[in-house]
Amino acid sequence: MEKFNARNFHAICDALSARDEDLALIISHYGYPPLWSRPNTFESLVHIILEQQVSLASALAALKKLQEKTQGITPERILLLSDAELRACYVSRQKSVYIRNLAVEISEKRLHLKKLALLPDEQVRATLIRLKGIGHWTADIYLIFVLQRPDVFPLGDLAALSALKRIKKVADGHPVEDLKALTDEWRPYRSVAAMMLWHHYLSLPRPGKSVIS
Repeated sequence: MEKFNARNFHAICDALSARDEDLALIISHYGYPPLWSRPNTFESLVHIILEQQVSLASALAALKKLQEKTQGITPERILLLSDAELRACYVSRQKSVYIRNLAVEISEKRLHLKKLALLPDEQVRATLIRLKGIGHWTADIYLIFVLQRPDVFPLGDLAALSALKRIKKVADGHPVEDLKALTDEWRPYRSVAAMMLWHHYLSLPRPGKSVIS
């Protein structure tokens, strides 16, 4: 199954830039985006859940507290933590439910991350969103950052949409379907285009710029 990786990432960015002058300007002004990636682990999915609707800094602080508390974030160790211990790690009550449920699914072998990596994008998405607390945004970020699938655009991501509207000079309140049509121009490399947009968003000076979702 095709992926983007360190060998082809810059070439894909160049190909997108050749087709879209607005993406080319991002590279011209800020250079290539980082090749953001994460291993296919329970911890990575926990990290993505922690990132839901908060700043990257807040999510990372919670992840680090969990790492310190568990000495290695695994389903088994998460299930040993009490509600109070999770709260002390900056994990909200709602996200505690999501993370525990994910831990149960993996520990009871109803979810196999290695097998998930072998499935087509839509089957990965369908498998994940049946789980409590995992919606399309979380599935999209998993597909992009963990599985490095090349053609996923996270339409639920506020930062990517903000950068998209900025470079395309689209007014706020524009229908999402129209924005989707713009991203379709970047097939089959919408994931890399999204990384270019995140790079643009994070390169602009602004208060609270670390909020991605």
